[in-house]
Amino acid sequence: MSLACLWHDLLMPGVYVALGDSMSIDFYAGGEGRGAASLLHRNYDADFPSWAGQDLASAGLTANVLAADGATVEDVVVEQLPLLTQPPAPALVTITAGGNDLMMTYGDTRAGYAAVDRVAAVYEEILLRLKEISNCRVVLTTVYDPSDGAGHVPAAGFPPWPGGPAVVAALNARLFDLADRHGAVLADVHGSFLGHGLNAGDPAQPESRPSNRDLWYCGLIEPNAWGAHHIRATWWQALLRSGWPPPL
Repeated sequence: MSLACLWHDLLMPGVYVALGDSMSIDFYAGGEGRGAASLLHRNYDADFPSWAGQDLASAGLTANVLAADGATVEDVVVEQLPLLTQPPAPALVTITAGGNDLMMTYGDTRAGYAAVDRVAAVYEEILLRLKEISNCRVVLTTVYDPSDGAGHVPAAGFPPWPGGPAVVAALNARLFDLADRHGAVLADVHGSFLGHGLNAGDPAQPESRPSNRDLWYCGLIEPNAWGAHHIRATWWQALLRSGWPPPL
C-alpha cells in the first residue's frame, strides 16, 4: 500500500511544513513547484510521471514551505519556528539545515568541527520546540557532499579542503544520533547523492535542468531539478520505512 493510500484510509489530512535551507526550495531546481519540498507535496508529473499520485497532496495535506535560501540552523530557530505557533499545527515537518553553517567554515577543519557541535546543539532546541508545538512526525535530512568525498571541486574556484568530507560525516553522524534519540525519521540524502556530484560531472555548473540526469547539483551546493527529485524520493522512502502515519 502506498503512503498516500494509507493516509486516505486513516483520514489524516493536515499540514506539511518544510524548514531549513535551499535544499528544500524551488529556485535552483527550475522554479515554482520543482523543489524538493514542493515535489514531496505535489509531484511534477511532466518531469516525473512514474511518481504521479505519490505525494502528500494526493492524501489531502496542504504545504507551508518556510525554508529559505542561505538559512542556517539559527535562522530556523529565529525566523522559521515562530511562524508555527499559530494553528493549524503541522502533521509532518522536514528539515534541511546545517550545510550553510559548515560552508561558513570552509577550509578550516577545526572551525568545521566546532560548527558541528553548534549545529547539533541548535537541532536539539529545534526538535524540543517542535514537540511543544505539535505531535508531528519530523524528518531530519543529512547534508550532502558535492565533491563525492574528494574535498575539492576544481571548477568551483575554492581551494581544496581535504578535511571537509570528514566534517560533513561528523555532522551527519550527529543527525543520525539526534533522530534516534528524538524519535525522528532520518533521510540519508548524503548517501543517496554519493556519486552524483564530482563523479558525475561538474557540480558547479549553473543549469537547473542539465541534460546529464546523473548530475544532481548546480551552483556547487544547490540541488538541481534532478537532485530535488532525489531529495524528495529519499524523504518519501524514509517515511515509508518508518510506517508513518501510525495506525489509529
